[in-house]
Amino acid sequence: MVTIQHLRFGYSRRTPLFEELSLSLTRGHIYGLLGKNGAGKSTLLKCMVGLAFPWSGTCTVHGQPSAERRPDMLADLFFLPEEVYVPAITFEQFVASTAPFYPRFDRDQLATYLHELEVPAQGRLQALSYGQQKKFMIAFALATNTSLLVLDEPTNGLDIPSKAQFRKIVASALGEERCIIISTHQVRDLDALIDTVVVVHDRQIVLNQSIDDLAERLRFGTARPDEAATPIYAEASIRGLQGIWPNPAGLPSRVDLELLFNALINDSAALATHLLHPSHEPAI
Repeated sequence: MVTIQHLRFGYSRRTPLFEELSLSLTRGHIYGLLGKNGAGKSTLLKCMVGLAFPWSGTCTVHGQPSAERRPDMLADLFFLPEEVYVPAITFEQFVASTAPFYPRFDRDQLATYLHELEVPAQGRLQALSYGQQKKFMIAFALATNTSLLVLDEPTNGLDIPSKAQFRKIVASALGEERCIIISTHQVRDLDALIDTVVVVHDRQIVLNQSIDDLAERLRFGTARPDEAATPIYAEASIRGLQGIWPNPAGLPSRVDLELLFNALINDSAALATHLLHPSHEPAI
């Protein structure tokens, strides 16, 4: 679906954002792209969809160079940027002028998504609040039914109930032929939605792994009273020591994305050792 190999890119030759970055995304998954502010999450997404052009290396979608932005490739991907700017037209005018670019666009699905997100189905786009405008564009993006759906900080501007609705409809929109990647700095917004986590840090992809695999290889939670094992990473909290431990028994635990992200940012090498070279075979 999306293949990036040895990508080098930046906005200044003195300070490249990416150095030899490689990443592969496949159909049937919802990826969560995490990274610190300024790590290049939005830029990486723009490289994927052909809005930024690598200095070197390759970025392809469906085997086609994304930078060439061929019409058949663009018809099968939808990119929703963080900042939404809607034109001064009606809902129907927007659909009539934009939907024809997407052969699998479904009006009935759009109506369903708008209803679930509590957005009126008619009127002028600019009459909506910013949060409602964003929800309209999320609904439209999902209704295009493109194989690749790229969402940059989609929950910014949404209230708490809307974030829950967003997670519900995105999960329902995933199919075996679709790849969805969501960038966010609000880590907890992706809890219970993504199935694979991707972390960009220090100009590289430092993690691209499924939630199930992480849950099997690592144990997340509060230190037990009789805890003997040394945590890979830990943080003090009002609930006690919150940490990540090796999981030699392979017993599943709920992945704490925020703790995982902090561990990778502070000591990615230590965590990578346990993920890439585990000292045990997972229990069957």
